[in-house]
Amino acid sequence: MKYIPKPNQPLVTHIYTADPSAHVFDDKLYIYPSHDIEHNEPDNDNGDQYKMEDYHVLSMEDMFSPCTDHGEALHLRDIPWASQQLWAPDVAYKDGIYYLFLPAKDEAGIFRIGIATGTSPDGPFNAETNYIPGSFSIDPAVFTDEDQKTYLYFGGLWGGQLEKWQTGDFLVDAIAPSGNSPALGPMVAELNDDLLSFKNKPQEIIINDEHGNRITAEDEDRRYFEGPWMHKYKGYYYLSYSTGTTHYVVYAISKDPQGPFTYQGRILEPVIGWTTHHSIVQYGDKWYLFYHDSSLSGGVNHKRCVKYAELKYNADGTIQRIKPYED
Repeated sequence: MKYIPKPNQPLVTHIYTADPSAHVFDDKLYIYPSHDIEHNEPDNDNGDQYKMEDYHVLSMEDMFSPCTDHGEALHLRDIPWASQQLWAPDVAYKDGIYYLFLPAKDEAGIFRIGIATGTSPDGPFNAETNYIPGSFSIDPAVFTDEDQKTYLYFGGLWGGQLEKWQTGDFLVDAIAPSGNSPALGPMVAELNDDLLSFKNKPQEIIINDEHGNRITAEDEDRRYFEGPWMHKYKGYYYLSYSTGTTHYVVYAISKDPQGPFTYQGRILEPVIGWTTHHSIVQYGDKWYLFYHDSSLSGGVNHKRCVKYAELKYNADGTIQRIKPYED
């Protein structure tokens, strides 16, 4: 009998998966995770423990079906510009082509965002020769609006190097804001029609509190850390993200896909393991949160597993909080 994942249970158990980007293509659910590899080296704040080298594509015929692993869709060795660490990816579709957006370190050890393309949602994907000009940091998330404009959201602190780019150049010794200074937000750039380059220079997204004031760096329960995701619901743009050190997935809303955004609340309570990275997708008449934890490995931070939970809205558009070990 084939294993059929249930809510808040691992999608697959034969490999370690993390950072799921979920999409619906041809009425089928596809999940694009990163692929954790086993090793015994220690963790650190720079994320050196996350040594991912390839991508696998997962799919489900529906929420009551087994999850299929389609095998290796792209490997680090086949990306000309990349040297290490294939972290959280995302995928977009346009005109018969699937675009895999991927972060990796270049030969200088600087995170960039590149693209690989394919004609099938489950791969294989062929990498572009170079990364997107002007790209940096990690966690690409692609959103195509109803007007067909496509935006790339990205950025992560610490190992993701976002704070190194505050001047517009990479400064290896730069540190993130602290105290009551405004927290750094994720970056956003509109993509050109070919989805291979930026239409304009990436801009920082402003996230405000309920009073219209910038979320501060010391407000670790609400400030941006990594893992942006964008979805639209009843005319509002929902920017969701990880708070990092406090391990929440939270969200803010706006009438403009580039912000500013107003903080609303938490989506996901802390899970087993240090990081939380997610995506949100509508499938049929329901919405789902895909996320990961480290329960499959007994709490090892670089041996994670992708899970899902149903996401529910209140009548006013706010999102009901998910407690993955209670629901």
